[in-house]
Amino acid sequence: MSHILILRGGRVIDPSQGLDGYMDVAFKDGKVAGIGGNLGGSGAEQVVDVSGKIVTPGLIDLHTHVYDKGTSLGVDAMRLFRRGAVTTLVDTGSAGPGNFPGFRSHVIEQVPVRVLAYLNVSFAGIYGFSKRIMVGESGDMRLMAPIDTVEIANANRDMIVGIKVRVGRHASGFSGLAPLQIARQVADELGMPLMVHIDEPPPMLDEVLALLRKGDVLTHCFRPFPNCVATPDGEVHDYVLEARERGVIFDIGHGMGSFSFAVARTMLAKAFQPDCISSDVHALCIEGPAFDLLTTMSKFLCLDMPLVEVVRAATASPALALSRPDLGTLAIGAAGDASILELQTGAFEYIDSVGERLNGSKRLIASGVVLAGEYHSCIE
Repeated sequence: MSHILILRGGRVIDPSQGLDGYMDVAFKDGKVAGIGGNLGGSGAEQVVDVSGKIVTPGLIDLHTHVYDKGTSLGVDAMRLFRRGAVTTLVDTGSAGPGNFPGFRSHVIEQVPVRVLAYLNVSFAGIYGFSKRIMVGESGDMRLMAPIDTVEIANANRDMIVGIKVRVGRHASGFSGLAPLQIARQVADELGMPLMVHIDEPPPMLDEVLALLRKGDVLTHCFRPFPNCVATPDGEVHDYVLEARERGVIFDIGHGMGSFSFAVARTMLAKAFQPDCISSDVHALCIEGPAFDLLTTMSKFLCLDMPLVEVVRAATASPALALSRPDLGTLAIGAAGDASILELQTGAFEYIDSVGERLNGSKRLIASGVVLAGEYHSCIE
């Protein structure tokens, strides 16, 4: 007899289906099997009382670094799963074609949580990233590996969802647009989207956006000045609005130095919500300021972004960016993933990447998680 799991009585928020109400969710054979009021089962079911909690599709963190022990910035994927109720972790360029086979063998295939990846166009991925050593992998053009990147991506299409390139003074030195131009060619050859990191110029943000197309992702989209999406007088740059109009996806990618409360306030005041909320959690920010996906989501709640939209930005929208309609939804037949969260009220202090502190009244924490139809309690 097949195992059946029922989450009973929670507030189900599933933006992919326009759902926000109190109901049950059932899972069978690793898939979502039912959603509605007073779902019953066969007697072989496991019923988990989630009353007073929020049930969402399995959270997707579109920007992480989980090549643990294989790169200096990698963190343990299972920590993010057990403590953060994240069911899909997308590693963004930790590995390049030179070391992706090791990432696949030693991490992706070893952990039960789902790990997908954007493959770095630089041969060695992000190899020089620590408190003492900071060498941008796109700064040495000898490491650009378009042929190898195409070969490895084609051989691993079950796990590689796109191509990653990092440009900016810290990531690419004075290589300008050249790494991005190479990555553009690679993505076009593969028919895959790009995710582009931007930090301080060069290159300039408008030059970067000009090379992005529908489905490409600009991460660190609410970064502080310079290369900021907002103008000094509180407007949104025209070229940013034009990029969104043609389908460029704007992703938070909080990280160590890439998220500003001030920029977020400006953009939200102009009704420019991020498409995706992600943590960019890595070894240098997992103890702050980013911490994890739920902390990043909580920051947006405290900036008055509606809860349903915050959930959308960590479920349905990243699933769309990944072209994975089986994820980010509780539709019947979808992947049997769900996140069980608690929305706490009180006094909570948050910090952004430039040191501004925000006293907020809301916090999301993980209570439990369902992965492939199996329930797990989360660890505080």
